Formats: sequence, structure tokens, C-alpha cells
Amino acid sequence: MDRTRLAFVTAAAVGAGTAVFFIWWWWTKRQKPQPPSKWRKVGELSDIMVFPIKSLGAVRMTEMECTMLGLKSGWLRDRTLLVIDLEGRFLTARQLPKMVNIQPEFSGSVLTLRAPGMMSISVDLAQLRGKNFRVAVWGQAVPARDCGEEVARWLSRFLLQEDAGFRLVYYPLEGPTREVRKRNENVFPLTKTTDTGAYPDETSYSLMNEASLTDLNSRLEEPVTAQQFRMNFVVKGATAFEEDKWDWVKIGNVIMRNIRPCTRCIFTTVNPETGTKNSKVEPLKTLKSYRQITDPQIRPAVGDSPVMGIHLALRGPNGTVRLSDPVYVGIQEEEAAPSLTSPS
Repeated sequence: MDRTRLAFVTAAAVGAGTAVFFIWWWWTKRQKPQPPSKWRKVGELSDIMVFPIKSLGAVRMTEMECTMLGLKSGWLRDRTLLVIDLEGRFLTARQLPKMVNIQPEFSGSVLTLRAPGMMSISVDLAQLRGKNFRVAVWGQAVPARDCGEEVARWLSRFLLQEDAGFRLVYYPLEGPTREVRKRNENVFPLTKTTDTGAYPDETSYSLMNEASLTDLNSRLEEPVTAQQFRMNFVVKGATAFEEDKWDWVKIGNVIMRNIRPCTRCIFTTVNPETGTKNSKVEPLKTLKSYRQITDPQIRPAVGDSPVMGIHLALRGPNGTVRLSDPVYVGIQEEEAAPSLTSPS
């Protein structure tokens, strides 16, 4: 083959490859869901809660930046610290309810922990120099960096009354690394690896509705608070359980999407003020009586876990949310939400 012909064939091949690439790019662009152009207001943001250490106390904020990893304000980030045992497995207040009695505070990069009967302890996260390693969160390996001997001893003494047994670790990266859990891949297809956060159970963001909580409390002997459900956002002004059918959600100017219902577990029975479990297994028992998913495609993945609130994923650029920000949902043909048993 002469050089002229070879050059022609090569150019044609490159051109064809380029054309195929742009056709592929155009097609995937078309397939990628786009945020709606019209919105309607459904309420206002009434609370912002951050849980810097998984299963420990909440930090209430008036404004926070929304990032792919979750809520952020300087070194304060949502669920980027974790208590582990000496085998590297994570611990939660499901097994140790008094974990919720530990209150974290931040001043710059310095984390301070306070708990009943204990002297406070501080650790400067910016000074952590150890090597990264992996810990297990729901069977998945997640990066971590140890926070040192002093805070490990402090936690062990408060939670175990021993000098050793537990350690505190910090998430050392700026973005999520966990894959979507296998059991959820086909059931909740809107969830992506970029939505899994650092150490949360499922996703980087969660939201509940005040009216839904009011409905639940009308069925309980002893009312519960929003903090008992450990959600990032609380919304006022919407009707009870309206959030089940929301698709695209905008808080202020931050665009998110409802990617799955928030199923509830025994953790909801832990009183955030006392660190004790409810002897009657409430509010979980009552939720199971009227808030279970009945959709046959989803039910096998969630079992008899009831629903309260929704998981959100960031679907736009980073932005700041503030208390009293308007909350909008997209105006478009709504997809059917998972079937729930009718309220009794």
C-alpha cells in the first residue's frame, strides 16, 4: 500500500473513530437525566444536622456547604470519623447506645469530645501523620487514618470501662470510594458510587419532613424528635409523607435527587438525650405497622424495615444551604413511589 493510500485509510479510520466517539457522547448525554427547568416550593429548611463521627452526637448548624462527600464546614464534615474495634470493624449505637452521649465539637482542625463523667479530650486532625489503612463498613473496605492513642484510650474507657478496645479513625480523602452495596444496585438504580459518602450507611445526604414526624408522634405514647432519626435536613411546610414522591429536590440553589427511601432500624429506638433504648421498641414498632414497602421488587432487599425520610444525592455543583432556605421539587411527570401500606 503506497503512502498516499495509507494516509487516506488512516485518516478515514481516525475520522470514523471520532464520529463514533461523538455519537456515543451525544447518546450518553441524551440518556443522562437532566434537572427540571421548573420548580414548585414545598417548604423551608428548618434544621441542619451534621454527625461528624458515625453514631455519636449531632452538631446543629445554620449553614453548610454541600459537597460530593456530604455536608462540610471547614474540618467539620458529615460522618467522616468512625469508631472501630481492634479488628477494624465499625461500631454503632445499635450495639452501644451510650455512643450518642459523646458530643463532638470543632474549632478549626481540632476535634474535641465531651461525655458525661469524662474530662474532655482533643485531637488535631491536621496533625495526623499515620499511614492510611482500610476499615470495614458493612463488609466494604474503606480508607481510614488512625487518630492516636489518647483518644483511643478515652473512647475505650467511656464505652468499655477498659484502657483499650476501640479506636477513632478519620477519612483521609476528599471524595467517596465505596461502591454501591450489591443488594441495592438493581433495586435502587439511581444510586452511584459518588453518592456513598465516607462512612454513612447508604448515602451522603438524608432528609425528613416535619409533618411526617408529627403524623408518627400522633400514634406514639411518647413523642420522638427529628434527631432520633439522624437526618441531615429537616423540612417544614410540606404535607405528611409527601417526600415519598419527590424526585428532583432543590434546597436554596443546591440541586439534589431523591435516590431511595430511608429504611429504619433499631437505632431509631435510641434516645439521643439519654443514650438508652426504648423498652417498647418505639418508634420502630409503630413505623412497621404502617410504613412498610410493599412493592414486590423492592421488598426482598429491605425486608420489614419501615420507611421514614429519603436519601438524596448531589446532582449539581457544590453549594451552600442555610436555615429557612426554600425547598423546591421539580415540576414534571412524577414517577410512582414505592408502594406503602395505607395509614391506619
